[in-house]
Amino acid sequence: MPDTSSLPIFSAIQLNSSDSLNENLETAFSQLKLAKDQGALCALLPETFAWIGEDAKAPLYSEKLGNGAVQSFLADTAKSLGLWIIGGSHRIIVPNDPKQRVTNTTLVYNPQGQQVARYDKIHLFDAEVGEQRAYTESDTFKAGEHICVVDMGFAKVGLSICYDIRFPALYQSLRQQDADIIVVPAAFTVPTGQAHWQALLQARAIENQVYIIAAAQTGQHSTGRETWGHSLCIDPWGKIQGELDHGTGNIQCAINIEKMKQIRHDMPVILHQRSNHYQT
Repeated sequence: MPDTSSLPIFSAIQLNSSDSLNENLETAFSQLKLAKDQGALCALLPETFAWIGEDAKAPLYSEKLGNGAVQSFLADTAKSLGLWIIGGSHRIIVPNDPKQRVTNTTLVYNPQGQQVARYDKIHLFDAEVGEQRAYTESDTFKAGEHICVVDMGFAKVGLSICYDIRFPALYQSLRQQDADIIVVPAAFTVPTGQAHWQALLQARAIENQVYIIAAAQTGQHSTGRETWGHSLCIDPWGKIQGELDHGTGNIQCAINIEKMKQIRHDMPVILHQRSNHYQT
């Protein structure tokens, strides 16, 4: 086995978030501290990590950018632990929006506790899952308009959220912006997770020759919703380096940039693209 002890460690945290903000933040902190104690330089939380509850109560847990309990928690925790934190996602209020919508937003904090990046989920989940469950995120969420890649020093990290995984062009754009790692905080449903989760994540890793780090919600939530779990760390060759099927916890991924460069050198798919011929 190759020695990975000197490689930077990236952690994916899996949660079973509820409608209790304080309990969720306490659990998130314990997992973030554990990730740091296990040597992680960066930790990824899942989508809607701080609160999952009834839609009618959602405005109480939405925050203005730069102000609120969740953002304070992320900033304070990043600083106290000396850890890069990718804050899964949280509801951020859209100023002066006539529809009073929010964005589903990933905020990134450096080890000094500064918010250094923001990504608003571009693709909204409007779909029917199973016979009796329809999701219409566009009723309350405003779609994002910009991609984001964060330079963390040890690697460049591209941001995406959950349903984004079904849109390969987004991941190709992140790769073209020199992403080494692409994160996927998610709250996948059980039917779609069972059918597509792993296949989609591996495909995005393989075709873009990047690490994919996916942190998931898991289990039954207070609303009755059930999420798939199965957080994954996948290397640029598509090999699964870590997986957590169910339950709260975290997994670690050793980021081998030299290995990634070798894969890209041996099979330079980006150079082989002939996109000018893709249009009829």
